[in-house]
Amino acid sequence: MIKLKMTSDLLQQIRLDLRRSHPYAHERVGFLGAGLSLTSSHCTLLAHSYQSVPDTDYLNDPSVGAMLGPDAMFNAVAWAHETKLSLFHIHEHGGNGIPRFSGVDLREAQKFVPDFFKFRPECPHGALVLSNNAAFGHVWLNKTTGPIAVNKFIVIGPRIKSWVASYD
Repeated sequence: MIKLKMTSDLLQQIRLDLRRSHPYAHERVGFLGAGLSLTSSHCTLLAHSYQSVPDTDYLNDPSVGAMLGPDAMFNAVAWAHETKLSLFHIHEHGGNGIPRFSGVDLREAQKFVPDFFKFRPECPHGALVLSNNAAFGHVWLNKTTGPIAVNKFIVIGPRIKSWVASYD
């Protein structure tokens, strides 16, 4: 089972950043840093920090919602390496309920997430998508295996909120 936990304050910070307008990108992207707790049957990711992508690190590509340039990815993996984090690409689709990755999201994540292992090979990495009230994510446990869905999300704040993120 794969769980991702974060505070409501961190989730609010992420949502505020991802909802900012951009001169030409149709959506924002950021990176989530997480610690890790592993047992033989569970992987719990403890999200604790967020890195925004500066306006200048987006490429003007109208064929996608947001295209990041090489500096954005380099800065993200350098941050993960320096701080010993699992790294997650994160963006928002809006709406309510458990979101889904678009075809572009799936295709591009298959390309860039395995590169995160060049800098932090011992940590799982992945991609997350938010809706207005839920999230969905994929985790790669190593460079050679494909993505596994995050089974459960837990947001800790004045009220604890959790949901099972499954389409089964």
